[in-house]
Amino acid sequence: MDKSTRKGATTGKGRGAQVTSNKLSTRVKTAKGRKISSTLWLQRQLNDPYVSEARKLGYKSRAAFKIAELDDRFDFLKPGMRVVDLGAAPGGWSQIAVERTNALGSGKQKQGFVVGMDLQEMETIPGATLITHDFMEPDAPDILKRILNGQANVVLSDMASPSTGHSATDHMRIIGLLEVALYFAQDVLAPGGVFLGKVLRGGTENDILTLLKRDFSTVKHAKPPASRSDSAESYVIAIGFRG
Repeated sequence: MDKSTRKGATTGKGRGAQVTSNKLSTRVKTAKGRKISSTLWLQRQLNDPYVSEARKLGYKSRAAFKIAELDDRFDFLKPGMRVVDLGAAPGGWSQIAVERTNALGSGKQKQGFVVGMDLQEMETIPGATLITHDFMEPDAPDILKRILNGQANVVLSDMASPSTGHSATDHMRIIGLLEVALYFAQDVLAPGGVFLGKVLRGGTENDILTLLKRDFSTVKHAKPPASRSDSAESYVIAIGFRG
């Protein structure tokens, strides 16, 4: 492949995708009965290089590039690791986790383990155990712990609630999801483990940051290139769980 035609979400580990260079923009005509907002969304999808590259590589969504870029930067997914993916649908993050932890057990590297949960049903992903269940239900943590049958090395949370359009409300909702995911991570992570969770622009609540800094050696905010610039989403990554 001619490297001169590629740019964007390059993977420093050599596993994952690169995003094709800019191409001529595609315009979508407004069809009868289609709302303007739907037309604009479709136009953005057609002109998004991450969307087209995800299709080419068989990833479930463009979100696969977000976790790939975060891992390229912070290097937290390694062969043999055990990973929990919360809010996993449609499965892009789990696909990257399978690749980078060697959950399929190829070659001589250690074999990893990936389990994902979402309230939306997901198509099968080779190498991952996927559960259709609401993580906010009281029995969800126990279901995951039974499947894990041991500690995890990484807990990922891309959970989000439907946007209300009111930034303060949306922020509080996503902080609530982050808090529940963190409590679960504190329960299952092995010493040295990693927690990665979605937040909205404006940072996390002070109480959450206090917990993260108390229980992890390194805490950082990051917005991967694959996260759209007009999106308020960001991520907090906590490395080195103290157990």
